[in-house]
Amino acid sequence: MKGKTYEDRLRCLRLWTLEERRNRQDLIEVFKMYRGFSSIPLHKLFLLDTNSKGTRGHTCKLVKTRCTRDITKYFFSSKVINRWHLLDQQTVDAPSINTFKSRLCYIRDNRMGFFMDWSAEP
Repeated sequence: MKGKTYEDRLRCLRLWTLEERRNRQDLIEVFKMYRGFSSIPLHKLFLLDTNSKGTRGHTCKLVKTRCTRDITKYFFSSKVINRWHLLDQQTVDAPSINTFKSRLCYIRDNRMGFFMDWSAEP
């Protein structure tokens, strides 16, 4: 492993990159808030979209507020919304955290670049 690049070592060990782990953990935190497993309630950071037509994705859409400053784009409550909206209904309705995590692994294996920041841009 000593002579291999970072990407080659990750591939050999079947590990996630740091960027993927950060984005995955953000989704897990939103799921915990949504299901009530977190001490922080969902309504403290997000607003649920009540005008959702339900034609795409899942029924728990979050309202994305407009960022007037460049720094607010990188807040947790702003950066996780696009990726959360890309999840399917089955993943959002997971009964437990471990089930949600396993469905995120399935998404990573089947949707190339889902957890990379360049793929979640609208």
